[in-house]
Amino acid sequence: MNYTLTHIADIIGSSPVANDRAIEYLLLDSRKVYSPRSALFFALTGPRRDGHQFIAELYKKGIRSFVVSIAIDETLYPDASFLLVKDTLAALQTLAAHHRQEFSIPVIGITGSNGKTVVKEWLYQLLHRRFNIARSPKSYNSQIGVPLSVWQISSQHNLGIFEAGISRPGEMDHLEPIIRPSIGILTNIGEAHSEGFSGKQQKLEEKMKLFKHSKLLIANGDEDYIAEAVKNAGKEFILWGRKPSNTIRLTETKKLDDQTIISLDLHPGMISFSIPFTDDASIENAVHSFLVCRQLNIPIADLVSDMKLLQQVNMRLELKKGINHCTIINDSYSADLNSLEIALNFLDQQTGTTKKTVILSDFLQSAEEEGRLYSYIIDTLKKHQVSRLIGIGTHISKALQVY
Repeated sequence: MNYTLTHIADIIGSSPVANDRAIEYLLLDSRKVYSPRSALFFALTGPRRDGHQFIAELYKKGIRSFVVSIAIDETLYPDASFLLVKDTLAALQTLAAHHRQEFSIPVIGITGSNGKTVVKEWLYQLLHRRFNIARSPKSYNSQIGVPLSVWQISSQHNLGIFEAGISRPGEMDHLEPIIRPSIGILTNIGEAHSEGFSGKQQKLEEKMKLFKHSKLLIANGDEDYIAEAVKNAGKEFILWGRKPSNTIRLTETKKLDDQTIISLDLHPGMISFSIPFTDDASIENAVHSFLVCRQLNIPIADLVSDMKLLQQVNMRLELKKGINHCTIINDSYSADLNSLEIALNFLDQQTGTTKKTVILSDFLQSAEEEGRLYSYIIDTLKKHQVSRLIGIGTHISKALQVY
């Protein structure tokens, strides 16, 4: 989907602009500027920072397209375009919701108090060989993170996996039309982020709003109030757990030294699979992941085999100090384009104008055609002004010889 400023102005309810141009990237942070001519900066306002304060700095860096909520003296910024709206965050969310409506691909939406990012990443590990997936980078699940995540969907994708986190009532109303999941996963309702809610019941009711237009809901039904909410949602549902009343029963979890064997009664039929983890949270996350993959018609034999290979999800970029005053950022848990973009943004933030070296292995988890894949990677590295690239692997080494 291609966008111009004129098109975006119409979507978010702003007046037309004189200097029209193509827009590819949405920018929120003045420290993370790349491809400035095709970037659109949203001047978000908050209790700590006002994005309008960075317009002059961004203009000097080459940004020429802005969404603002206060009038700007445009004579100070020749050739720049300003889209004036009442609320820049609402405009960002409206644009992302419009973008989501342009695609009819299946989308998995994940919410809950814990486990959202792990389930999302494990689903990616289990499904990436069969689908070209757009997914939330890391734990981008906020009012700002969700729009940026969904903006990544393009014509090459045939599946979306996005997580949604909320901290107070009303927030999910804004995220639901942006994600609009066809399959919904409620991981659990716990104490995380409870300060904005009157109790677990209210938190559940707010999180359930994500599934307003979903066709299928999947949740652990051992908590009666969760099971009741899912049953009353008017959707097809799968409730799993140890209670006999669940759609699918968890009959046994056999914990060994470094693995757990999980047994499910699928009604009809029994199935057992193992995961290389023994903690209860991983067991819950694994069952959610297994049941979603089953709904996407992944062959059971393949799924059982792949569950054994699930990898630990590192929840953050690891920042380390090296010798000779070097800073090392380790983001090796996943080699995909989304993670590369996030890692490079983080690299820009930490290093500023310092020389940058990037070490990449072969991108084996991408469904993109190899020539286009490595061409895109190299263009991305150039945009982030990477000084040196070290490629490890036959595929990336071959690509570097061309460039």
